[in-house]
Amino acid sequence: MAKRAAPEVNAGSMADIAFLLLIFFLVTTTIEKDKGLLRSLPPIDDSEVEPPIIKQKNLFTVNINRQNQLLVEEELMELKDLRQAAIDFLDNGGSENAEGQKCDYCQGNRDAASSDHPDKAIISMKHDRETTYEQYMDVQNELVAAYNFLREREAKRLYKKFYPDAENVYRAMLDEKEKNQFSKDTILNGRIEVIKKLYPMKLSEAEPDKN
Repeated sequence: MAKRAAPEVNAGSMADIAFLLLIFFLVTTTIEKDKGLLRSLPPIDDSEVEPPIIKQKNLFTVNINRQNQLLVEEELMELKDLRQAAIDFLDNGGSENAEGQKCDYCQGNRDAASSDHPDKAIISMKHDRETTYEQYMDVQNELVAAYNFLREREAKRLYKKFYPDAENVYRAMLDEKEKNQFSKDTILNGRIEVIKKLYPMKLSEAEPDKN
């Protein structure tokens, strides 16, 4: 008796299905990206020049202990009060900068015991190894918000528009008849740099203590 041939499996259809599934997963799969804090590191200095001496009044210390308590200038403070305390420190304008220029745009109390100039004011942030990530980020956000508040205030004063709202700033440029002299990006970036120089972000993060 002759043997019957085994039925052939149509592999073409299965290949099409596998190809369609591959396309489906490629289209629908999302790749998560690690997010971090945007910070500019200082350039490496190989010279033997000694760093300048920082006066204590130009240093605003912020410490988060292992109980997530916030200590500002070695005194307990609520998170909701941190932003205004940082603004008062940065905007004090008590004396002059390194070039001997007074801060004529500062609106602070001009307290001789606080920072001399925004160019000299440094915020030093330190945390414990047991500090929670949420508390660390909340404190970071409040300190950055203090810089942003002062920069936005000066942008309104100088350019009459909200910083860094590109469209509104561009409309101000057109009103000033600068359209044919410079490009939109060139003028906007230039003005952003001016604002940043008025209140440079000098936020230092110290390494936590080793236990």
